[in-house]
Amino acid sequence: MAIWDLSFKVMPGQIKSMIGPNGAGKTTLFNIITGIFPPTGGTVRFKGKMITGEKPHRIAKRGISRTFQTVELFGNMTVLENVMVGSHAKTRMGLLRSGLRLPGVKKEERCILEKALKRLNMVGLGHKGNEHASDLPLGEQKLIEVARALATDPELILLDEPAAGLNETEMIRMAEIIRKIREQGVTVLLVEHHMDLVMGISDEITVLNYGMKIAEGTPEEIKKDQKVIDAYLGEETEYD
Repeated sequence: MAIWDLSFKVMPGQIKSMIGPNGAGKTTLFNIITGIFPPTGGTVRFKGKMITGEKPHRIAKRGISRTFQTVELFGNMTVLENVMVGSHAKTRMGLLRSGLRLPGVKKEERCILEKALKRLNMVGLGHKGNEHASDLPLGEQKLIEVARALATDPELILLDEPAAGLNETEMIRMAEIIRKIREQGVTVLLVEHHMDLVMGISDEITVLNYGMKIAEGTPEEIKKDQKVIDAYLGEETEYD
């Protein structure tokens, strides 16, 4: 079982992190929350309402968005077009109205464009909107994914290893953006292996091992938890 007997809450306005060894079930958890994998048991609730088993696009409409562990962009589209795709879940005109160019379509397209530019500026890529997404380095591609997820106007955003493969400068930039996301009223659920990042920005941390929760608490509490040290963090060793 990838996830077993796991229960936790994410409070509005939090930056909450999920950590644990590879194979602990963190990405599987994200896939369950966002409707990609149906759970064989248990429930997922968002703002008090059960969303278990709902389709991913309906969950996105409810206000939950995500990024992916491996970058999932449309490489043949521009950076701006990739971010505009994020607004699809909240559009109202539909295929028929858009195809017939009925009143309101141009206004909605203009709003989508303005929102995408705003999100790109937020992550520092507004000047690269017309470049192909596949031409950008990994660090900037990850920022495109964050901007696209924000274009859905989420109340909760799930970030799956956003700092993986980034250098120290890019990681600091990512931390600043995650803080900025929270400042704009979006709750953050983060999966990450970079402990400096996790300990520096998290309000609360949940630790998974073999699909089970073995600890939960503030960064300071997690650092001192012996079960977490044994399973994941390890201890510093001095060498002569």
